Amino acid sequence: MLQFEPPLKPAVLIRRYKRFLADVTTPDGHTLTIHCPNTGAMTGCAEPGATIWYSTSTSKTRKYPHTWELTQTPKDWICVNTHRANLLVEQAISEMPPPSLTEYHNCQREIRYGDKSRIDLLFTSTHEPDCYVEVKSVTLLEAGQGYFPDTVSVRGARQLTEMTQLLAQGHRAMVVYAVLHTGIDSVKCATHIDPQYCHAIQVARNAGLEIMEAHYELSEKGVKFLHWRS
Repeated sequence: MLQFEPPLKPAVLIRRYKRFLADVTTPDGHTLTIHCPNTGAMTGCAEPGATIWYSTSTSKTRKYPHTWELTQTPKDWICVNTHRANLLVEQAISEMPPPSLTEYHNCQREIRYGDKSRIDLLFTSTHEPDCYVEVKSVTLLEAGQGYFPDTVSVRGARQLTEMTQLLAQGHRAMVVYAVLHTGIDSVKCATHIDPQYCHAIQVARNAGLEIMEAHYELSEKGVKFLHWRS
């Protein structure tokens, strides 16, 4: 489980802007500008007036020491900090691996592959082919259904093409959707948002790409892995 230490603090969102910044109002009435660690559309996650929770860095060099971590809606919790996803998935595979990854005990991060890409996690074993794992944070909920991506992802489509090439070379390749929205029960490819990405993932699946979902429990105290879904 990922525990937030020191504890997160609440605020009310005024606006998100310039992709990486957000203005919030604290309970004592002060206005803060905080870092937004999410480059996506954040549909449904960044409505003005929403309750958000932020962390505070002890670094003396950061221009914006506060980081937006969670959005709390009347029904759900959403982890908007996409930088958390890789560590959460790596921990889940280490502590409660899905059956397809029980033979892998070595993990490397940010390994170059293809022409321009880095794989999030590379798992190796003395008995199995190398397994390249790309992690995607899922927060888009529409009409009760989770979707990825929430905006056009040229980079994501390129990664899938290069992962298809890895499969042709005899490696394993996997996309893990880290479901960081408590209202999402399953994930579909967002054809209505990025048809090219969805075409690329279908081509990759036909070549042997494995897809897993990692589901989590979220609160202002931390993030707890719940279960895998394939």
